[in-house]
Amino acid sequence: MIVAKFGGTSLASASQIKKVCDIITSEPARRIVVVSAPGKRDRDDIKVTDMLIACAEAGLGNGNADEELDAVIGRYAEIASGLGLDNDIVDVIAEDIRARLDSDKSDKERYVDNLKAAGEDNTAKLVAAYLQSIGHDARYVSPKEAGLFLSDEFGNAQVLPQSYENLKKLSTYPGITVFPGFFGYSLSGEVVTFPRGGSDITGSILAAAVDADLYENFTDVDNVYSANPNLIDNPRPIIELTYREMRELSYAGFSVFHEEALVPVYEKGIPVRIKNTNNPTAPGTTIVKERHCISEPVVGIAGDTGFCFIYLSKYLMNREIGFGRKLLQILEEEHIPFEHMPSGIDNITIILKQHHFTEEKEKKIVNRIVDELEVDDISVQRNLALVMIVGEGMRNTVGITARASGALARQNINLDMISQGPSEVSMIFGIKDYEKDRAIIALYNEFFK
Repeated sequence: MIVAKFGGTSLASASQIKKVCDIITSEPARRIVVVSAPGKRDRDDIKVTDMLIACAEAGLGNGNADEELDAVIGRYAEIASGLGLDNDIVDVIAEDIRARLDSDKSDKERYVDNLKAAGEDNTAKLVAAYLQSIGHDARYVSPKEAGLFLSDEFGNAQVLPQSYENLKKLSTYPGITVFPGFFGYSLSGEVVTFPRGGSDITGSILAAAVDADLYENFTDVDNVYSANPNLIDNPRPIIELTYREMRELSYAGFSVFHEEALVPVYEKGIPVRIKNTNNPTAPGTTIVKERHCISEPVVGIAGDTGFCFIYLSKYLMNREIGFGRKLLQILEEEHIPFEHMPSGIDNITIILKQHHFTEEKEKKIVNRIVDELEVDDISVQRNLALVMIVGEGMRNTVGITARASGALARQNINLDMISQGPSEVSMIFGIKDYEKDRAIIALYNEFFK
């Protein structure tokens, strides 16, 4: 059995959906299909999810979202017409979105999640209807009916363990099951969504639940590449990489695959194959538990902006029992997650996502650290980037740090931080955010040219 997930660009128009359905029906093992909401048809287009968010904002604002609603329904009507479907399916979709728009507005996050989920939900209905119209045994299945239960965290939900047992029954359904990605239901019956890009997570959960032989993730590129093609001309394609490598690259800015999506398939050891809807015969990139052929130390380079560092020092910090626990407790009590925490004998650097660390939070946390931990020095640096080199072969290769830091030094890029985890699968460089792209190019030229 194959679980196949199709992203927004693969479903952006009627012609794209026809390609998707050709791919689905060309392989009988593709019995469970997960769909995203329609994405952009061209560079200047708007994703349906963003259109639905605009609907929610209008509904919450002046209470009149007629214009926004008409735009969303019009988009679906255009797709349905291009697929040769009658107005019945458009009426079903329009009724569903209107009901969501008119739902209880007392909780903003709940209201927005309910509307956002309409994109995937109605696309699944549309794809199932088209498959039926061309003679295939296909059905739309609601996450509620299937038992996909998530934590009660709007916009950032996590799957609940009982969902896997509930979803296992999908493997017994005849024909093709079309399942909406991105959302599920809380135990109290509310719609809750994963983070943006969460349809990848849905597909991974379903693949794990039914013990699929393969999880296919169809997007708009032939492969995962060793670096961002917008920065590097003809970057080297990656044919195979491990879950660890893909997880690190996704975290560091690779947008091909959502960083949280690997967890369910990783735990089951199910291989993932990333393929191109517009070029389905291309071999794609396969993600596996272990790579048996490692010819080069570095498999990919990625970077992301939007980080800040808290640097603090205290003489004899290493002798003070409980210092790290107390520091992390302050962050926990202020609801701030941390990304990394490289340390020395008498100093620690805490790396945070900048959007979590508002100026108000900064003032409060710095004051607490000074008062409660009695540090000698503390400072905050903002507008930083993390650039990462990733590869299973790094652990057995001497001189990687020297080569990487030398490549950056030759471009006059100053390093604010270097960190390598004990697994030695990745090495992270902290730099100023405006130097990110130059750093990626310098590292690519060092390791791939």
